[in-house]
Amino acid sequence: MKTCLRDAAVAVAAVSAAVALAACGDADGGSGGGADGLKIGLLLPSSQTSRYEEWDRPLIERRIKELCGACTVLYANAQLDVDRQLQQMNSVISRGADVLILDPVNATSLRSLVNMADQAGVPVVAYDRLAEGRISGYVSFDNEQVGRLQGQDLLKAMGKKADGGQIVMLNGAPTDPNAADFKRGALSVLKGKVKIGKSYDAPGWRPAEAHRSMSDAIAALGADNIDGVYAAGDNLATGAISALKAAKIKPLPPVTGQNADLAAVQRIVVGDQYMSVYKPFRPETDAAAAMAVALGRGEEGMLADIATTTVGNDTTKDVPAVLLTPISLTVDNIEETVVKDGLYTIDQICTPEFRSACDRAGLTG
Repeated sequence: MKTCLRDAAVAVAAVSAAVALAACGDADGGSGGGADGLKIGLLLPSSQTSRYEEWDRPLIERRIKELCGACTVLYANAQLDVDRQLQQMNSVISRGADVLILDPVNATSLRSLVNMADQAGVPVVAYDRLAEGRISGYVSFDNEQVGRLQGQDLLKAMGKKADGGQIVMLNGAPTDPNAADFKRGALSVLKGKVKIGKSYDAPGWRPAEAHRSMSDAIAALGADNIDGVYAAGDNLATGAISALKAAKIKPLPPVTGQNADLAAVQRIVVGDQYMSVYKPFRPETDAAAAMAVALGRGEEGMLADIATTTVGNDTTKDVPAVLLTPISLTVDNIEETVVKDGLYTIDQICTPEFRSACDRAGLTG
C-alpha cells in the first residue's frame, strides 16, 4: 500500500492519483467487485439529447443486470461539460470501478485519463463516440453511413434543386469525433451536386447555436436562396427550423436530422423536418454492456464473440468494435421502425396537436 500511495503522490494530476489509488485498493482486496460483484462506471455526455436518459442509460443498466446480477453501475451525466466529465471519471475510478463505459464529451481532453485508467487495470469501452487513448472496446454506429443517409435524403427531398441548388450545413460539435464522420459521409454525397452556401459547427450540439447559425445564413444568403438544410442532429434541426420559421420562410426547405427524437418524429409527420436517422439503441446498449462485463471479469477473449470488426484511434490499433447499421427515417417508415421497435407508440407520436397530420400520414385510422 505504501508504494501505491507514493505512486499516487507523484502523479501529474489529482485524477491520476485517484486512478492509482483505485488500482491499489483492488490489489489490496479493496473496493473492486470481482467476477460476481463488478462496479461498472457509466459516463454519458448529455441530457439535452433525450436518448441518453430515456434509452441508453436504462437499457445499459438493464442488460448489465441480466448479465451480472451482482454488478453495480456507477452512473454520471456530464451535461456537456468537459471538466465535469473529467471529475466524474475521476470519481467513479476512485470509488472502485472495475471497468468504464465512456461516451466522451471531448475525446481529446479525456485521453490522458483514459490512458491512466488503462495503466491502472481499469479498461475503457468507448460508447457511441470513439474516445482517444488506450481503449479496450468500441460500440457505435457506422457514422459515415449516417452522414451518407442524410445527404442522400436531402438530395431526394430537394428534387430538381438537387442539381446546383444551395444548402446550409449545420454540423455537430468540433470536439465530437462522430461529427467529423457525419460531415465526411454527407460531403461524399453532396459535393459536386449542390453549392454549400454556409457551413457551421455547433459547439455542444446546442439548438441555440443552430438557431444563431441558421439566422446568420438567412441574412447572408437570402431567404429565397436556401434550398436545403443539412442538420447533423435532431437538436440542431430544432434550432434550424425555429430560425426558418422566425424568418417566415414558406414552404420550409427540407431539413435533415439524427437520433429519431420524439419531437423530430412529430416534425417529420407535419412536414417541418424531412428525415432523421434512426439508430436502434438496444443492439448498441447490449453490446456495450456485454463488452464491459467481459472486460470487468478479465475475459478479454470473449470480445471476439461480441465484436464484428476492429477500429483504431490515436494510440490504439485493432480495438474490438461493434459498428451497427443506421436507418433513414421518413414519414413513410415510421410504423415499421420506431413504432415496431417500441421506441414510441402511435399515441405518443399522434397527440391531439399532431392528430390530423398523423391521419394524412396513415398513422391513425
